[in-house]
Amino acid sequence: MTFTWQEVRKLALALPEVEESTSYRAPCFRVAGKAFAGVSRHEGAIWARCDREEKPFLVASNPAAYRQTPHFERSLTHLLIWLEHASDQDVRERLEDAWAIQAPKRLLPKP
Repeated sequence: MTFTWQEVRKLALALPEVEESTSYRAPCFRVAGKAFAGVSRHEGAIWARCDREEKPFLVASNPAAYRQTPHFERSLTHLLIWLEHASDQDVRERLEDAWAIQAPKRLLPKP
């Protein structure tokens, strides 16, 4: 299944205290005022915050879904996600992880 922006939007807005916004005039999602995911300038892709140590493993695990452009290769904390190659689980997990990176601690699940 290829995700659409509307499906990504629905998943992102289901996370606690998320609001729609813009970043560089493109739609994005914020929690506590911090952007965590949004529409990429590359058609068919979104970007999401990621853990700098996890990024190389994510890219290696699914090079088609996480193919990086030179701009994103230089960004240690942002991941490019190509929706036509990403599974439902990929998109959902990347959005949840990106949200957790930016969310205030009070919103995070207790261990």
